[in-house]
Amino acid sequence: MRVARLGQPAAPERMTAMSIEQFIDNELKGNDVVLFMKGTPQFPMCGFSGQIVQILDYLGVPYKGLNVLENDDLRSGIKNYSNWPTIPQLYVKGEFVGGCDIVREMFQAGELQSLLKEKGVPVKEAAQA
Repeated sequence: MRVARLGQPAAPERMTAMSIEQFIDNELKGNDVVLFMKGTPQFPMCGFSGQIVQILDYLGVPYKGLNVLENDDLRSGIKNYSNWPTIPQLYVKGEFVGGCDIVREMFQAGELQSLLKEKGVPVKEAAQA
């Protein structure tokens, strides 16, 4: 069995449409912040996924990264689930936030930090000069 981050089982090799939706639902219900990405938080496999990892790490946000490259069903399933055509995809408390451009713009405007705090997700405060 392949293992995902933190010793949790990875998505099975082949899944039915219903079971992939159940898998996604379970991940979103079981984790406050979930990033569906190419690669892992330790080794992002695309620049867009890497940018969101950097933002979340900078904010000190605990999150779970799921590598869509390990499973074609997960890769297509998350696109159908969100009705969003691209990866990465960030979810906070089960709610789809957006892809790289949206997350980056929200971060730059301070909106991502506000959203996380409103949802009760701990965010590291910026250092005072």
